[in-house]
Amino acid sequence: EITAALEGADMVFVTAGEGGGTGTGAAPVVAKIARDAGALTVGVVTRPFSFEGNRRAAQAEGGVTTLREEVDTLIVIPNDRLLEISDANISVLDAFRAADQVLLSGVQGITELITTPGLINVDFNDVKSVMKDAGSALMGIGAATGEDRALRAVESAISSPLLEASIDGAHGVLMFFQGGSDLSLQEVYSSSQLVREAAHPEANIIFGNVIDDALGDEIRVTVIAAGFDEATDTALSRPTVSRVSAPVAQQRPAAPEAKAPAAETTRITQLSTRRPQHRADVAAPVREAAPAPVETPAAVEYEESESEHSFEVPRVYPEAPEKEELDIPPFLR
Repeated sequence: EITAALEGADMVFVTAGEGGGTGTGAAPVVAKIARDAGALTVGVVTRPFSFEGNRRAAQAEGGVTTLREEVDTLIVIPNDRLLEISDANISVLDAFRAADQVLLSGVQGITELITTPGLINVDFNDVKSVMKDAGSALMGIGAATGEDRALRAVESAISSPLLEASIDGAHGVLMFFQGGSDLSLQEVYSSSQLVREAAHPEANIIFGNVIDDALGDEIRVTVIAAGFDEATDTALSRPTVSRVSAPVAQQRPAAPEAKAPAAETTRITQLSTRRPQHRADVAAPVREAAPAPVETPAAVEYEESESEHSFEVPRVYPEAPEKEELDIPPFLR
């Protein structure tokens, strides 16, 4: 029945209050069916109030994680943020009604971007280019009148207490202005600069403007920012794996550096063998056999010790013949 109901839909909104059985369990199922059917699937959900308990909060967190995998774009609104924009004496019943109104505003704000014809129109393809496979998204709605109305409307939209985070670094932004025919170009330019500076330098920013004289002096601004968490995190995590493996491969050229001292030790042995060859012919054949195999530093130390003895041997031999030359004449006489 769900598949039949969603057949032929271009865009599907899945709204729910996370933490309960229906919102946590059924919302991902509906979203998967809609997305598999080829529809642009947008989830708009609320987190439970903190007074509803930690267990419900944990269930809501699991539901948000599951739903994020099944939708193109997910907008999450914490109910606790309603306390910042509501009256301090608001009743529990009115608080839950306000939470439902926030969900309605989220869906209505996006649909008005597509369905309302304007001076600068935003169509379905524009919305799809920003929200397709975008992951988590943020939506803010602001309104203002009087002096600097456009600037203050944008400021209230991008710094709304209902936003879980800022729009800094967003790769896709939809910015929709609604105002009277007296809306000036300077107002639009100065206010849109706030969004452009906060978004990514290469962000896809789509601007829309609807002229509605029924608003009078009021200007309404809707800002939707998306494309700045899961997709980029997974893309960044892949290069880190290759960066870790690169130094391991670079450790192989370090092996010749370890062999370098061994080559120097062999040169020392060759130099040490040349010195005794000039003075004594007996030690020469012993040292020629030593440099042939590449041996450990211990063997090199042994050869050096032999070279030290070889220096003492030439000193003995020249003295011995002198004594023999002095002793031989008396025996012959």
